[in-house]
Amino acid sequence: MPAGVAWGVVEGPKAGTFEQLTVAAITEHPFGAIEYSGDRWALEDVRLLAPILPSKVVAVGRNYEDHAKEMGGDSAPQTPVIFLKPSTSVIGYGDLIRIPAGIGRVDHEAELAIVIGRPAKDLTPDRVFEHILGYTVGNDVTARDQQRADVQFTRGKGYDSFCPIGPWIETVLDPSDLHIGATVNGAVRQDGRTSQMVHDIPALISFMSAVMTLLPGDVILTGTPAGVGPIVDGDTVTVSVEGIGELTNPVRTK
Repeated sequence: MPAGVAWGVVEGPKAGTFEQLTVAAITEHPFGAIEYSGDRWALEDVRLLAPILPSKVVAVGRNYEDHAKEMGGDSAPQTPVIFLKPSTSVIGYGDLIRIPAGIGRVDHEAELAIVIGRPAKDLTPDRVFEHILGYTVGNDVTARDQQRADVQFTRGKGYDSFCPIGPWIETVLDPSDLHIGATVNGAVRQDGRTSQMVHDIPALISFMSAVMTLLPGDVILTGTPAGVGPIVDGDTVTVSVEGIGELTNPVRTK
């Protein structure tokens, strides 16, 4: 069994189950040339942590037309609406989403997440993909009643454990038209495609990089399709993105 914490590369068939996959440890971080340590384990024998610990999570609101409408808007904003989630909200595959008692309705939001690989500032859209390390699955957990009461996003989206990401980072992927969905206790809640984004990935990251410097490891949440809904104590929520995999987290009330 592996001991301690290490970066690794998941190996095996693209659509393989956990039992078919292995993890090969690397000697350093994934931002640069990969060197293997020689250690290798069955994936089912390791615990998957959040695949990255970002300096910040930059998210975008109402980036799918149907979701904008279900939130009470006539249409999605013409300019991206961005907000930050703290790094302390990040958890990994299988970790508990912990809902503080008494905060009202809490929703899941299935999202394609982007991991930045190189410092990015004032990028033009045609240069964006040069600065991306890869892609993972995100769940922008939201205290909906608090978001509406505050008329801004910080408190409602910033609680510890309100940003599950995982199960790993996929570095070879065309993100332009992927299925994205969410289930709660096996029942389908969200069912969309990344091609339905109002502002695509080059536009989003170019816009964000004009506001702030994006650093290696930063995570970009690209918005959620329609179908967001409540999660409560005892639920299990699974978010999936085609070509990456599934991110499953149980829900508990503190």
